[in-house]
Amino acid sequence: MPTPPGRRPRRPAPSRQPLTQDLVVEAAIGVLDAEGLEAVTMRRVAQELGTGPASLYAHVSDKQELRELMLDRVAAEIRLPAEPDPARWREQLKEVALEIRRVYTSHRDIAKVSMGLIPTGPNLLAVAEAQLALMIAGGVPPKVAGLAVDTLGMYIDADAVEDTFYTATVKGDEDPWEHFRKYIAQVRDYFKALPTDRYPHIVSLVDDLTDQGGAERFEFGLDVLLRGIASYVEDVGRA
Repeated sequence: MPTPPGRRPRRPAPSRQPLTQDLVVEAAIGVLDAEGLEAVTMRRVAQELGTGPASLYAHVSDKQELRELMLDRVAAEIRLPAEPDPARWREQLKEVALEIRRVYTSHRDIAKVSMGLIPTGPNLLAVAEAQLALMIAGGVPPKVAGLAVDTLGMYIDADAVEDTFYTATVKGDEDPWEHFRKYIAQVRDYFKALPTDRYPHIVSLVDDLTDQGGAERFEFGLDVLLRGIASYVEDVGRA
């Protein structure tokens, strides 16, 4: 309709982008990255989208489903090998594990969602499929591969969650790992001051106990797991 005399023309209302599951998940990941997993509520995500919480339930059934969708979306960032190389299966499996840790730790405490979760989303299933393919290509018995993919997942999840313990308490622009290094220095001094008659090994090995952290310790544990998995291949070869 034309504008009646004496009235100002009305500005057209801004067109709102239709709400979709993808938009809900994207907004939830934005909240996660900025504020952490506990901040991701239906109300908070709805606020980011400029709508009410009730409108989200047409796209996700509840907060738990939203968290699982977030994890699967994050898992899409994990770079997987194009093809298994039987001669390098252990190295490739290690590369995948390092990739999972890199992606999980880049999204605050998203790994909490993964702990105890059986993967059903397409991206998480792709990661599990790649890990299984690498082990089978390397000669790992199927039973062992099925158990190992779960064990690797638990180890990666636990390490990624622990990683957030040292960063969640840091405020402002402080380097979280500087905070961690100060804490480890205090622990080192405490161990050195322990009575040697009661704790001789802790006191004598204090530097070995505290000189590595973060990625170095993760890779050590990962190598231990991979050697254990590979030992089943060797047992089959000897049999």
